[in-house]
Amino acid sequence: MRNKTRLFRSVAFPALGALLLSSCGGGGGGGSTPTPTPTPTPTPTPTGGLYTPPAAEALSSTDVERVLAQAIAEAQARNSPSVIAVTDRVGNVLGVFRMNGARATATTAPAPNGVSIDAQNVTFPAEGGAIAKAVTGAYLSSGGNAFSTRTASQIVQEHFPPAPTTVGLESGPLFGVQFSQLPCSDLSSRFGAGGSAALIGPKRSPLGLAADPGGLPLYKNGVLVGGIGVMGDGVYGSDSNILDVDNDPEEFIALAGTRGFEAPSTIVADRIAVDGTTLRFSDATFAGLMTSGGASFTSLNGVAGNLVAVIGYANAAITAGATYGTEASGIRASTAAEFSNRDAFVLTDGSGTNRYPIRAGTDGASISTPLTQAEARAVLEEAFTVMSRARAQIRRPLDSRAQVTISIVDTHGAPLGIVRSPDAPIFGTDVSLQKARTAAFFSNAQAGAELSANASADIRQFVTATRSFLANPAALTGTIAFPDRANGNLSRPYFPDGEVGRPHGPLSRPIAQFNPFSTGLQSALIIGNVGAHLGFVSGASVTDTPQRCTTLPDVAPGQNRLQNGIQIFPGSVPIYRGTTLVGAIGVSGDGIDQDDMISFLGAHNGGARVGGIGNAPMAMRSDNVVVTLADNKKVRLRYISCPFAPFLDTQQQNVCEGL
Repeated sequence: MRNKTRLFRSVAFPALGALLLSSCGGGGGGGSTPTPTPTPTPTPTPTGGLYTPPAAEALSSTDVERVLAQAIAEAQARNSPSVIAVTDRVGNVLGVFRMNGARATATTAPAPNGVSIDAQNVTFPAEGGAIAKAVTGAYLSSGGNAFSTRTASQIVQEHFPPAPTTVGLESGPLFGVQFSQLPCSDLSSRFGAGGSAALIGPKRSPLGLAADPGGLPLYKNGVLVGGIGVMGDGVYGSDSNILDVDNDPEEFIALAGTRGFEAPSTIVADRIAVDGTTLRFSDATFAGLMTSGGASFTSLNGVAGNLVAVIGYANAAITAGATYGTEASGIRASTAAEFSNRDAFVLTDGSGTNRYPIRAGTDGASISTPLTQAEARAVLEEAFTVMSRARAQIRRPLDSRAQVTISIVDTHGAPLGIVRSPDAPIFGTDVSLQKARTAAFFSNAQAGAELSANASADIRQFVTATRSFLANPAALTGTIAFPDRANGNLSRPYFPDGEVGRPHGPLSRPIAQFNPFSTGLQSALIIGNVGAHLGFVSGASVTDTPQRCTTLPDVAPGQNRLQNGIQIFPGSVPIYRGTTLVGAIGVSGDGIDQDDMISFLGAHNGGARVGGIGNAPMAMRSDNVVVTLADNKKVRLRYISCPFAPFLDTQQQNVCEGL
């Protein structure tokens, strides 16, 4: 059964106050990385044509009214007054409806041991939960996969799949993704920018990505156009047992809203398997709905409830969605001057300007020879080519090409370029940047010093814990190259990952205190920002969180190394010039092994093309680090893990070996 212990409190936002007071704070475990030599990837094709961009579809105001009316009617039939939100594909909130009698707040799950920290046991406006669920349904999906908040729940917990019988299995493949799309992210645009920028995406989420069932994607004529989210029961949690079938009113209400906008049956999560486990989409079924559709929004608005404004997200009105792929959506096809491969899409400001053009490193004050623009371009182009050859894991039909977002950063965390394939899931945009910054940060000589200087003792202790766990006082001083796969090893509540009875990794919370709302350093770094934002959304504060996560020291005016937080599942590698760190590449949007491969081969092939840069020297890589456990068992950290035979145009195997 879903973990739905009643947590609603009648006193408004009691846990939020405590969260605001705390605001000052701020893959597998075994085996070495294989080591043989791949055939170099072909030069990027300027003509493109390997991908078909999504058709031009968008939710009209009438469509939004229909989605809301269908959901409202179902909620009435179930006597489950709720808050219902609809977004477009890039996260613009198109309408939020509060039904009469709907709970004002929702509360996140508490710590298992009752000592709640980070985002555990936090009470917040219910509208925030509804929006987060709608954003999740839209952002995790694409033309090749339809994922829901139930899918998200399955892939972010300490065992995959989450169930009483799976104890001992590794954590979910996207463990930690819930702490992306954060309200403090410098990548995400914000509601209320005004003028032509009003619908520019991708937008942020009040709570990051949601794992509480009740969020589904919306499709129009088979094209992804948005998401719907429902918050009604006051409990914002996750499903800890996927072996049973939940009777979840929120999910039925959301499903009713998708009538006429339902995901194509061929691409729903139930048709997609990861490591032999079929994903979940919805426990609610159309056969189980209590209404037949056809409800009129005009007859419900002002009677069953009202449209409401949400500070920082929406006016009390219906808005038509942006058409993804247009300048107005904030994501469009690149020009020839912006990127050589004509399949590439970029982020735009609504006025024709690429928000993240390819450029040289900004960190000349810190390193002698920063990445050049030509080097950054070579890495991005080669990574894009690897992606276009790779077989996707999460897309249907089978043998589709992988679709991801690719980011490159310098050692200060400044983006040096972001490109994406036409139909890559939106969530991967923010996550790819998080991954690149995380690899660059943990591989940096200043990582330990910057964390140790934090005002939060909680954050400072992660440095001590890491050095003790690795039996290496020089850890986090630039002597070890840490990709996100290694960071993930150290961020799991069991080490090795999933082995019950083992200690937690040094960047994680102990299992007795762990749940998806408190993962460890990842959540500790940004909880102050989330607290400030929820205070703003609730009206308790007039000040929103700035567009910069964490309280790390600045490395340039107004800029720290982790402006949108860290990420702790695979898909990034640091980039070196000899033994000198010069940046990192992050990839997100498909299977984690595909993401690893694209980043690793992108760095290698880009370096081979221009000379002078590439992946970390083998002697520096994290897979040289061996941890000795209490029983003297030795566990090697990982560096990357690549699919065995990943390409569509060749039967080549073991493509990452020897590099």
